[in-house]
Parts: sequence; structure tokens; C-alpha cells
Amino acid sequence: MQFLKIHLLMLLCAVLVAGSFPVVASISHELDPVLLTLLRFLLASFLFAPLIWFRYGFKVSLAALGRYSVISATLVICFWSMFFSLRYTTALNISAIFTLVPSLSGLYAMVLNRERLGRTRLIALVLGLIGALWIVFKGELSIFTELSLNKGDLIFFVGCLFMGLYTPLVRLFHRNEPMPVMAFWVMVTGSLWLLLLAGSQLTTISFTDIPDKLWMGLLYVAIFSTIISFFITQYAILFLGPTRVMAYSYLYPALVLFLDFLLKGTIPELKILPGVVIVLSAMFVVQHRKNNS
Repeated sequence: MQFLKIHLLMLLCAVLVAGSFPVVASISHELDPVLLTLLRFLLASFLFAPLIWFRYGFKVSLAALGRYSVISATLVICFWSMFFSLRYTTALNISAIFTLVPSLSGLYAMVLNRERLGRTRLIALVLGLIGALWIVFKGELSIFTELSLNKGDLIFFVGCLFMGLYTPLVRLFHRNEPMPVMAFWVMVTGSLWLLLLAGSQLTTISFTDIPDKLWMGLLYVAIFSTIISFFITQYAILFLGPTRVMAYSYLYPALVLFLDFLLKGTIPELKILPGVVIVLSAMFVVQHRKNNS
């Protein structure tokens, strides 16, 4: 029953994160990517702070801050690359590229967490890679052979190389502290990284000129795809392991297509659908393993 609850939570998390792709795409041109990512982390930290203060307090050691800073660096790079890449590519493309993260997490987890991939998981990772490439290249072999990835796709791929480290690092650096505490300080240290990156740009921003559309979008990603998804993900990692948790990202392309259909009435090209089926199959193959794996 407990594992069923965790899988349902991860399904909810996948829906929330998938919803952030079209949201981020709609606001990515409104502000510099570093500032957008900074506002996302600051909002999430500010909204989460009262709960942490009331239940746990703000006491944290320097050693813990160091661990949280390493984890947050992977997220900062990934989320910055998302905002920046969406100036050049589509929400569907980055959702498909993100499905490469479970493969990367699996490889990192072998080294950092001593996870054994096994035949079943290897099959799933290969399936996920094939499905992701199918969607990015729209099922056309000619595009694949010409390697016609756009600039945004390549930028986000670099971000995914770092995002793959996130779940293995959470498991490696967890010291039995409550998950909300870890999630909060990861967001705070992420904000500090971004303050360093933003530098003099902070003096050029006029908060009164920021459109309501951007604030609404940032509130969505801060609350749903940052606070809630961070907490669910970090909680689930302790039970399912990094690779199985990240396998839920295989659902993102299908969910993005579904959301586009609901919100815009956009019907996806039929030649993309086999790729969606493949990545969905990969997710189920990973989850079909025994709970103690």
C-alpha cells in the first residue's frame, strides 16, 4: 500500500512538472533566463519558509549547507538551461529531451549509489532513449541522420547532463533529516547560486514593469513544479531509488501533448505517437521491478 501511495504521488508530480513546460515556454522571452530562474527559486523559498520555521526552525550546519549547495547547483543549471533553451525550441522537444535523464541518473547511480541496473532496467533505458530521439526528430530518419538538433535542444541537453545527478546526489547526501528541510535548503542555496550569477543584472530589473502573466507563470512553477515536486521526488527517492523515480519523466512528452490538446486543441502528428508509446513503455518496464530493487 505504501508503494502504491508513492507511485500515485510520483504520477501527480509528473503531471505538475509536465505542466511547467508550456508555462515556462510562454514566459521565457519576458526576462533574462538567470533572472527568471532566480525569481523561481526565491518565490519557492519564500513560500516554503513559514512551514519550515514553524515545524523545524532554520538551524542548519555548514556541512549540511555544503551538501545542499552541491545538489542545488545541478538544479540551477538545469532550470536555467530550460528557460534559455525555450527561446529556440519547443516545450515538446525539451520534454522529450528530459526523458534522457533517467538513463543518465541510472549511470550516475551505479557510481554514486552502487545501484545495479540489471537487464530489465537496461532495456528500459535503451527504450527511453529511442523514444526520446523519435519525438525530437519527429519520427523522420532523415532529420536524425542530418543531426538537425536546434540550438535550444543542445542547450537543454547540457542541462540534463547535470539534472541526471540530482536524484543520486539526494540519496547520497541525505542524513535522515526531514525531506521538507532538505527541499527547503536546496531551494535556498539554489537562490544563492543564482544571486551570484545574476550580479549586476539585479539593478536593471524593474519589478513594477514585470507583466502579470510572468508572475502567474512563476507562481505556478514555484509552487507546483518546485516546492511540491521537490518534496515528492526527494521523499520517493528513499523508497524507489533514483532511477525508478526519474523514470516518471518518461511520461512528460505524452502529458505535454495531452495538455496542448486540452488547452489549445492541438492534435499531435501521428508520426510522433510511436515515440510517445516507446517512452511510456520504458517507464512501465522500470517500474515493473521488485520494490526492493
